Amino acid sequence: MKNSIILLITSILLLSCNIKKNNTTFENSTKTIKVEFNLNADKTPFYQVFYNNKIVLDSSKLGLIREDANFYNNLKVKSISESIPVSDTYSMVQGKQKNIEYNANKYIVHLENETGNLMDIIFQLSDDGVAFRYHFPETSEENKKITEEKTTYNFNESTKAWLQPMSKAKTGWSETNPSYEENYMMDIPVNTASPIGEGWVYPALFHTNESWVLITEAGLHEKYCGTRLKYNDEMEALQVTFPQTEEIFPEGELNPESNLPWFTPWRIITIGNLNTITESTLGTDVADKAIEMDTSFIKSGLSSWSWVLLKDDFTTFETSIKFIDYASEMNWPYCLIDADWDTKIGYEKMEELTKYATSKNVKVLVWYNSSGSWNSTPYHPKSKLLTQEDRIHEFTKLNEIGVSGVKIDFFGGDGQSMIAYYHGILKDAASHKLLVNFHGATLPRGWQRTYPHLLTMEAIKGEEFITFVQENADTAPSHCTVLPFARNAFDPMDFTPMVLDVIPNITKRTTAGFDLALPVLFLSGIQHIAEIPEGMAKQPQYVIDYLKDIPTNWDAAKFIEGFPGKDVIMARRKGDTWHITGINGENMDKEFTIDLSFISKDGFIISENENGFVQNTITPDAKLLVKMKPYGGFVMKF
Repeated sequence: MKNSIILLITSILLLSCNIKKNNTTFENSTKTIKVEFNLNADKTPFYQVFYNNKIVLDSSKLGLIREDANFYNNLKVKSISESIPVSDTYSMVQGKQKNIEYNANKYIVHLENETGNLMDIIFQLSDDGVAFRYHFPETSEENKKITEEKTTYNFNESTKAWLQPMSKAKTGWSETNPSYEENYMMDIPVNTASPIGEGWVYPALFHTNESWVLITEAGLHEKYCGTRLKYNDEMEALQVTFPQTEEIFPEGELNPESNLPWFTPWRIITIGNLNTITESTLGTDVADKAIEMDTSFIKSGLSSWSWVLLKDDFTTFETSIKFIDYASEMNWPYCLIDADWDTKIGYEKMEELTKYATSKNVKVLVWYNSSGSWNSTPYHPKSKLLTQEDRIHEFTKLNEIGVSGVKIDFFGGDGQSMIAYYHGILKDAASHKLLVNFHGATLPRGWQRTYPHLLTMEAIKGEEFITFVQENADTAPSHCTVLPFARNAFDPMDFTPMVLDVIPNITKRTTAGFDLALPVLFLSGIQHIAEIPEGMAKQPQYVIDYLKDIPTNWDAAKFIEGFPGKDVIMARRKGDTWHITGINGENMDKEFTIDLSFISKDGFIISENENGFVQNTITPDAKLLVKMKPYGGFVMKF
């Protein structure tokens, strides 16, 4: 009897091993990226992701909980489409690449819940990653509300991560958090708890099974909230989560709600090596296409800016004249005039400034406080953009006095109503032909494609934070070297870079060569330069000349070498001119051999020695040895 039982158990085990899994496989055109989809025992949808036949994401959950219906478990697969080719070509007025072609294989999973409600999961697999989103295809005028998103990313326990903590809402100066302005935690275990307790912001970078993975979202519309990642101990995976209760426009919606049909934003998983991460355009490939608008007024470029080093007392008419002259002398198209201009300068004198700027071939940008009651910030103009009627009134005045764009600060988070506020501002600014820069803000998530006049957004602990306290200056070198791999991989970032001389009351850790590299290394439709005229006047003429001709809209990008948090060397092309920049995020001398075989013209390098800047001619007929000082950098131009 005992032998019979053993034989029966053995037979069952052998039979179970031979049962074929009913996983459905999706793949990209080159078969380098594959997704396996199925339902588990609870009839919950899950997926696995493979890159070059190695697992990148293990069994990860999919699904949503709506207030009126469960789309997470007890689901049934009605059908799964065959591969549907997706092709798109588009142009960007800013960013790492101008003309872009996107090709992917699309698969649609049609699901039904136990009460007969329908939900689709749409997957698109391209050469550089996976994008997926949910779709409720039924029609209903009734407002439906999502209470939880169950999407997870299940990495193996040996995965390392580079993550920025989400801040606690209503904390910080004048209750201005969250603003995506924390330092990154680098090379940490994937299951590390966020020190603030509110999870992690996008983009989130991971190294797993010899592959690099960047997770973010795109296509964030008015009918969804911004999300973030939080490690779910029960699921043992990172889960997509919704904003904190306070992150709303007053009396507005927090979590997603809409009538049907309804698409959610895209979840994006970029996969490959560090070349893939830094060169990919996936974050705009699946973003919503550009709205219909007149784009003739949109021009990218550099801007002078007094506030970052001189602060509040220098928002004056006289200082503004000086910085308009500075922009004109540097061949920069913009001058930004910051907070409290409405009283310290006034609308009437601002019109005088814009006319003077026009005579100097410079355009004027002005600052606004976005907030109403959600924080206690004192700066103004304040509460002038809260409704469409307010915005039309204010933007019309700006048109009349000749202002070309607005920098709008101090938003209140990622709730659906606050996201709708961003969209409202962008639409009204478009109709008034005003350029837009959001500060104290969320991540753009591809909005720069949808709204081409959105030239940049902050969402980073940038140069102004370095000027506030020494601790931020101390962490700046490593912080800057993670940004091309994470925050600035897809979306414009208003770091407001480059101090070549001194920062009042702060000991700079980065060298002048490091800072000189940042306006090309970092991507921003308008690059607001921190250095002031007095500091610029101390630089060699060849440095000044170099800074007079820096693009901010690129035709192509090429990753040369680097590692997040340690160093990075990037090449960017505009027309037939190549710029190569590098920074060293560590306190040690470094040498790099750069292959310049893709360069066909002679050029120059501006590097550093013990006496400061030095310029040398380069003939790109062989590999070039480049040395970087501790916390140093270099620039090349061909």
